[in-house]
Amino acid sequence: MSGTPAAKGVPLEEDAHTGASVPGAPGRGPAPEAAGAGDTGTTGTGPAAPVASGTGLRLSGVARVFGQVVAVSGVDLEVPLHSRLSIVGPSGCGKSTLLALICGLDEPNEGTIDVLGATTSAERLRRCAWMPQRDLLLPWRDVLGNAALALENQGVRRRTARQRVAHLVERFGLAGFEEQLPHQLSGGMRQRVSFLRTLVAGKEVLLLDEPFGALDSITRADLQEWLRTALDAEPRTTVLVTHDVEEALLIGERVVVMSARPGRIVAQFDVHLPHAGSRRELIRHPEFTELRDEILSLLEAVT
Repeated sequence: MSGTPAAKGVPLEEDAHTGASVPGAPGRGPAPEAAGAGDTGTTGTGPAAPVASGTGLRLSGVARVFGQVVAVSGVDLEVPLHSRLSIVGPSGCGKSTLLALICGLDEPNEGTIDVLGATTSAERLRRCAWMPQRDLLLPWRDVLGNAALALENQGVRRRTARQRVAHLVERFGLAGFEEQLPHQLSGGMRQRVSFLRTLVAGKEVLLLDEPFGALDSITRADLQEWLRTALDAEPRTTVLVTHDVEEALLIGERVVVMSARPGRIVAQFDVHLPHAGSRRELIRHPEFTELRDEILSLLEAVT
């Protein structure tokens, strides 16, 4: 599924200080995959190699065991470059474990993981940005300071980093709140700051671990539509973990369903929905309702 064409896109250009890709200014051709992030919602350090086309992620026969507990087993997945995959499954089935394995924070007991050609944990870490459910904003930093953190971790001077993210706040619905501290923001606005920080890290792969799970239903619905639009305008190889089947269908171009522990892939669904339309229109689309009901029935059977 592709969302509505976005007027709030975030084009990339190369940062003059680090060589990393940062959003927000007119591009100069294909942007190289950029460098590191920090310890607040993004992962990895150092510049990564440019990426042209092909496979974004590939997991082959992946298994992870913790003591006597088999968290995931026999997982085979392939995510094309710049496509979006949603993962749904029962609680405790290993969805977040897969994200940790993909980005190199953990290693499988069996199988192989390839992220844009990188197979070692350190190389995978350099290529991935992880946005968790909690926004992890630093309470003493304002909106610009939190959003600029990933650039500062790449070696960009603080003033320059703030300037580079300042012209993005309107696109992310944060205009007028540049100098507000996290406790002065709504939950939805905090998540927008978190996503902006994740994007400016310039990583090719985005791992989204229930990023809207703690929000109220109205704010969550608004941000689902906003995220779909943002990813249409700024394509990244994206893996979304969620318990919300509608969210999985709205954001993902493919949805995989995992079984209860040990987590295995039991089904995959391609999502073909109209390229244009609001969230309300899409969730009423006959194919959307059919897929939603089929996935919900499957989840009931595997739980």
